[in-house]
Amino acid sequence: MTPGAGFRRWGAHVSNWGRWGREDRLGTLNLIRPGHRAAAGRLIVTGEVVPLGLEFNADGPQPTGGLRPNTQHVMTRTGAAEPAVGGFQYTDDLVLMHTQCATQIDGLAHVAYDGLLYNGHPVSTVTTDGAAVLGVEGFRSGIQGRGVLADLPRHLGVERLLPEQEIGRATLESCLDAQGVEVAAGDIVLIRTGWMQVFLVDGDRAGYLSTEPGIGLDTTAWLHERGVSFLASDNWAVEVVPAGPREEDMPVHCVLVRDMGMPLGEMFDLEALADHCARTARWEFWFSCHPLPITGGVGSPVAPVATF
Repeated sequence: MTPGAGFRRWGAHVSNWGRWGREDRLGTLNLIRPGHRAAAGRLIVTGEVVPLGLEFNADGPQPTGGLRPNTQHVMTRTGAAEPAVGGFQYTDDLVLMHTQCATQIDGLAHVAYDGLLYNGHPVSTVTTDGAAVLGVEGFRSGIQGRGVLADLPRHLGVERLLPEQEIGRATLESCLDAQGVEVAAGDIVLIRTGWMQVFLVDGDRAGYLSTEPGIGLDTTAWLHERGVSFLASDNWAVEVVPAGPREEDMPVHCVLVRDMGMPLGEMFDLEALADHCARTARWEFWFSCHPLPITGGVGSPVAPVATF
């Protein structure tokens, strides 16, 4: 594919429609085979665990008045309640949240174009009742396997990538080669841009969500060629925003989610993971992420972890 080609041409080039059957609900997660998970489990040597998710609370990354409000946590029964006979007490709480307000995944019913979702399902199948097909409940077995971190800021000698900096396949390959890591079919790739620092360090929610560095369209072909099963990043949309001079909104989402059938992880906190990988010179690990099986959901909050 040539630079400047519209996302529809890229999408046709990497399409997985029909690859796993008309009724497929997993997309590229089909690439994580049982043997792949078994081999990835052998990466656990020290048992050290690094959390990769933000906390869900009112101080999350969403700005005041945004489309996806931060989590609201309400106590419905506190320690002030009277004990039952014999002294028993209990507490209860209620959580109100947008499924994509912080660390989360985009499900396969989240993105459509030309009226169609992944595998040719009409976008009209997503109604006020939720997604009739391709809901995130299809991921209830979780996303588990060999995870690989591409730490681009460390590779490029910067604290964080620049706003609107596009990550092409050559840059990604160079980073992984320098780390001595080869990506194979079924692998889970995490891309650190350092952009999470805009929220965590600078405290600039609006700045974090207004633009971002991220991958470009040519990287979608690399992901397809390598057989990557799941992609996540520390920015809020995985792809570079805005996407250059083309009059296309979220072109990488259109290709990856709608055409390839790849769920995407967004707003992952990869700072501690990057430090651990650099300190131990280990850039591969057991990755585990369990979406909530929300029937008809188009996205889900997650609390992913890496285990060494």
